[in-house]
Amino acid sequence: MILSTDLFIGGKWRAGEGDARFDVVDPADLSTIARFAIASEQDCMDAVDAAAAAQESWAATPPRERGELLRAAYEILTDEVEEFAELMVRENGKSWSDAMGEAGYAKEFFRWFAEEAVRVPGDYRLSPAGDKRIVVDRQPIGVSLLITPWNFPAAMATRKLAPALAAGCTTILKPARETPLTAAYVVEVLRRAGVPDGVVNLVTPVPTGPLVKRMLDRPEVRKLSFTGSTEVGRELLHACADTVVSASMELGGNAPLLVLPGADLDVTVEGAVLAKMRNGGSACTAANRFYVHSSLHDEFVARMDTALAGFTTGPGLDRSNTLGALVSVAERDKVAALVETAVSGGATVVRGGNSSAEGAFYDATLLTGVEHGSAITETEIFGPVTTVVPFDDVDDAVRMANDTVYGLMAYVFGEEREAMAVARRLEAGMVAVNRGVVSDPAAPFGGVKQSGLGREGSSEGILEFLEEKYIALTA
Repeated sequence: MILSTDLFIGGKWRAGEGDARFDVVDPADLSTIARFAIASEQDCMDAVDAAAAAQESWAATPPRERGELLRAAYEILTDEVEEFAELMVRENGKSWSDAMGEAGYAKEFFRWFAEEAVRVPGDYRLSPAGDKRIVVDRQPIGVSLLITPWNFPAAMATRKLAPALAAGCTTILKPARETPLTAAYVVEVLRRAGVPDGVVNLVTPVPTGPLVKRMLDRPEVRKLSFTGSTEVGRELLHACADTVVSASMELGGNAPLLVLPGADLDVTVEGAVLAKMRNGGSACTAANRFYVHSSLHDEFVARMDTALAGFTTGPGLDRSNTLGALVSVAERDKVAALVETAVSGGATVVRGGNSSAEGAFYDATLLTGVEHGSAITETEIFGPVTTVVPFDDVDDAVRMANDTVYGLMAYVFGEEREAMAVARRLEAGMVAVNRGVVSDPAAPFGGVKQSGLGREGSSEGILEFLEEKYIALTA
C-alpha cells in the first residue's frame, strides 16, 4: 500500500503551506499514527484552480474511458482489500469485520458507476405543437466539492467520487480530520488507475468552516455533496445560497425500529442486531429507538440481551473482537453521557453501560424503561446503545416513530402485509422491512425532512452531478 499524509492538488502530493500538520490518532490505544498536512486558504484555492483547469477536458473524455478508469480503481481495491480495511481499523477504530464490510461496500461504488457512466439518459421528441424537436441533454455540472464524515471514511468517499467522476465532473475531496488516511489512499488508488491530473484533489483545511466557505464562494465550484450532521448541513446550505451552488445533503438520522404484534422474533432479533450494531452503532442508518409491542417486549429484551452478550469489545486489529472503538474519547463520552442521563430519568441498564479505562471503547448496551421524548430518543446516539420503548397501539408507534425532524431510515418487523402498510406511513427516505441492512450501491440512498436533499447510489446518484440542457430544433 502506498500511503501519503500530504494534500493532493493538480496530480501531485504536496505538503500544505508552511508544512503545518495535525495528529491522526488510533482510538483503540490513543497513539498518534500519522501527522497529516493542513491545507491553508491558498492550498484550497489551488485545488479549485486545478479542478477548474481540468474540467473541460475531463467532461470531454468519452464516458467509456471514464468508466474504465473507475473499473481499474475497483480492481486495485479488490486486490488490496485487507490493507484497505486495516487502514480504517487503525484510524477509525472499527472492528475488523466492520472494516472489511465497508471496504467491500466502498469499492462497489466504483464498479457500479463504471457501468452507469455510459448510461446517462437523454430525450428527443416532437413538441405537442409540432413546431420543433425537443432535445434534452445532460451535461456535467462542473467542479464538485465533496465533504465526507469519519464514520464510513471509505464508503462515503467512493459514493461521492464515483458518480462525480462518471458524470464528467472534477472534484475536491475534503475528508473528516479524524480519518484523512483512508481518503488519501482512495485518491492514490485513483491516481494509480490513471485519472488525469486535476480531476481529483484532496484538501484538509483548518479552520474548516471558513475555508470551505471560501471554496464555495469561488464561481468555478458548482456542486456541493455533503455527508454529516444536520447542524453543519444547515450552515453549508446557507453558504451555498450566496452563489446558488447545487447542494446534495445526506444528514443526520434518528432511525426508529418498530416490532409489530405477530413479528417473528427469530427474524426480528437477528435484524435488530444488524440495524443497531453495524459499525458499532456509528451509522446514520443505525436503529436508535426501538418501539416494541407490549406482547413481545419482555421476550424481545431477553433475546436482545443474549445477542448483545456475544459481542466482544476490543481493538479491531484483533479479528476476534466484534465491537471496536468509537472514533475518539470525546465520542465515547458523548454516548456515556446520553446513557447516564437516561438512567437518571428512570431507564434501566439491562446490559453494558460501561466505558473503557483506556481507549475509546463503550460496551454493547441495552436500556429498558426509556420514555419516548427523552433526550436519548431525540438524539442520534452514534454508539452501541439499544433503547426499548413499549407500545400497545400501532398507530401510537407510527406517531412516535414520525415524531422527529429526521427522516433518513426506519425499520419495521412484523407480518409482511401489516409491515408494508406501516412502512408506507413512516416518514423516512428508506425503510427496511424484516431486515436489518438496506445499503446497496444499486439502491437510492437518502432521506426526507431534515435528513437531507437528493440521493446517492443507484441510477439517481449520477444525476446529482448532471444538469439538464434543453435544445430546440426546427421540426
